Amino acid sequence: MWPAPGATGPVEAVVSLPGSKSITNRALLLAAIADGPSVVRRALRSRDTTLMAAALTGLGATVDTTGEDWTVTPGDLRGPAHVDCGLAGTVMRFVPPVAALADGTVTFDGDPHMRTRPVGGVLDSLRALGADVDDDGRGALPFAVRGTGAVSGGTVLLDASSSSQFVSALLLAGARYERGVDVRHDGEPVPSLPHIEMTVAMVREHGVEIDDSEPDRWRVAPGPVAPVDRTVEPDLSNAAPFLALAAVTGGTVTVRDWPRRTTQAGDALREILALMGCEVELGGAGLRVTGPTALLGIDHDLHDVGELAPAVAALCALATTPSHLRGIAHIRHHETDRITALATELSALGADVSEHADGLSLRPAPLHGGTFHTYADHRMAHAAVIVGAAVPGVLVEDVATTGKTFPDFAGFWSDLFR
Repeated sequence: MWPAPGATGPVEAVVSLPGSKSITNRALLLAAIADGPSVVRRALRSRDTTLMAAALTGLGATVDTTGEDWTVTPGDLRGPAHVDCGLAGTVMRFVPPVAALADGTVTFDGDPHMRTRPVGGVLDSLRALGADVDDDGRGALPFAVRGTGAVSGGTVLLDASSSSQFVSALLLAGARYERGVDVRHDGEPVPSLPHIEMTVAMVREHGVEIDDSEPDRWRVAPGPVAPVDRTVEPDLSNAAPFLALAAVTGGTVTVRDWPRRTTQAGDALREILALMGCEVELGGAGLRVTGPTALLGIDHDLHDVGELAPAVAALCALATTPSHLRGIAHIRHHETDRITALATELSALGADVSEHADGLSLRPAPLHGGTFHTYADHRMAHAAVIVGAAVPGVLVEDVATTGKTFPDFAGFWSDLFR
């Protein structure tokens, strides 16, 4: 149990955040299948990204992670190999389409909870595209991809309503398939569309032709993947607890190097915090947020930015007016069932919360201290520390889970209160 630091007054801080996990892992994978070496500058060094580096190294690439800038040199993709997915959805879903290009068998497994997260959409799609996948019909870890050195590719129909990563996984490797890929989604709206937009933009930067002009359809032409040296943006979703600190204490927090244009879902924090009464300004120094006298609740659809839901829910629990967060049924399949987990943990601290199939309703109520469980989910830990900044006596169970995307988060966070 980790005692969450409490603020005794408005917090004033300027912070520099580690790089984006989403961008780092996409960059590493694209570099590993490119036609020459690439450099990933300011790569995030965290559990998720080191697992990705290890997976690609096991398949034959060389990923030098010794410095701040990581060099990736492609190699002949081969098996046998084993991929440890840990708790990284990007490893579990993005690496199998590359493993299908390897010559040999590649096995996949991860932490116990990962065996409950859906990956069947990717595995079924790979079978339809000509790959040999064995998961004993589970659609989940553990599974094996038996590569023959090539994948025929072509058209595939899938339901990506549970995760946008199903689409991104196929787009990232599609140019290496003999006929490319024509991915068509059939189902409820795809969540977290900004992540697919990020994938499309990064694939194009490698010189790959990709057509996303039709709704729910993405066509990747077969062809070379050019090497690219890129600099990773700060992780804007990881900015949520820091900007929330300004919101709940009436202070001012600036996040340095906030990009003017980005495909990261975390950029939606600017709109959300403004709706909650904060002053939000994007300038040369970064994104500056100043908290209000009274934090306002919101009625907001978070479908495209579900990863922000835990932090936003924590803010809503501290707001002076009611809130309704909707469109996030898919976050039940993230590191944990985040809707139920948030309702359970916030209620345990006194919050007035109602759980719905696709979201949460929160009404103003006095909060008190207590234990906040994280369910091995870094975003749940973010929610806990936000509440803890405003409510004395909050104990965070397993704050170390934040290492998934932010090394030494606890130490970094504590320093802001000194």
